[in-house]
Amino acid sequence: MKALFATLFCFALGGCLGYQIGPVKPYYLRDVHTIAVPNFKNHTLVPRIEVLVTDTVIKQLQQDGTFQITNGDKADATLTGEIYRITRAPARSKSENVLLTTEFSLALVVKYSVTGRDGKTLVPMTDAVGTTTFFVSSAATSNQQITSGDVTSDERQALPLATEDLATRLVTQISEGW
Repeated sequence: MKALFATLFCFALGGCLGYQIGPVKPYYLRDVHTIAVPNFKNHTLVPRIEVLVTDTVIKQLQQDGTFQITNGDKADATLTGEIYRITRAPARSKSENVLLTTEFSLALVVKYSVTGRDGKTLVPMTDAVGTTTFFVSSAATSNQQITSGDVTSDERQALPLATEDLATRLVTQISEGW
């Protein structure tokens, strides 16, 4: 009876054999413990967006904890990125005037790659997309007609939200491999 119980106990524990506690990196990044993140390149017309995106990605990498952030000289790998596109598309309009948009969707596209210390490409050039929606602020005129607000400043205020979504997706793709 004891032998049967011991055998069943061993088989039950054998099912947990592949599980790991802590960060589970993809196989191709198994030797990467530290990562450097230089400023992303900006291919858009939005000024100073590269600093916002780079800082947000670094903060997300620190929060994830899979890789330690360090400078380029001591890093096992380097994450390089390029901001390629920021698009704004109408998502909702007023029911009385379909030409007046009240809500927009904002998408931020970044292409990134990870290279090892030896210059070998660990993660080939891949896209990551961050999205958010934002409402257009409206102002009432003297005739009590609603006019469209400043869409550009509303978009500028929504960029940090799209950047956070982008950073979450990018770090998940790197640290989990999908």
